[in-house]
Amino acid sequence: MALSHLDFQQARIKQVLFKSRLRSVLYGVREAEPELFSVAHSPLGEWIQTVVKARFGTSAQVRELERLLKQMLDKGQELAALYQRGKIEEARAGLEQIDGYSRRIELALQSLERESGS
Repeated sequence: MALSHLDFQQARIKQVLFKSRLRSVLYGVREAEPELFSVAHSPLGEWIQTVVKARFGTSAQVRELERLLKQMLDKGQELAALYQRGKIEEARAGLEQIDGYSRRIELALQSLERESGS
C-alpha cells in the first residue's frame, strides 16, 4: 500500500498538535495528562503504528522516526515537570528543543515520503 502526500500531511498536523498541546501546558491553559507524553497514545505514534508500519514494517527509517518521537515526547514531559515545579521560564525556553526534534522528525518524514514515492 503506497502512502499519499495527504498521509504525510496528516502526520505533520499530528506533530503540530503535540506542540500546541505542550505549549498549552507550559502556558497554564491545560493540565499535563500522561497520555500527552505516551508514544502509544500520541496521534503521531498511533499514525506510525497503524499507517507507516503497515507500509514500511520496522525498517531503519521507521525505527529512527519512532526514536525521535520518543525523544520529543520525553523532552516534553521533562518540560511539563519543570513547569509544575515552578520553573516556568526554563520550561518555556525548552520549547526550542522541541522545535529541534520537530525539524528532525520532519526530515525523517520527508525521507519516508520519498521512499514511498508520494
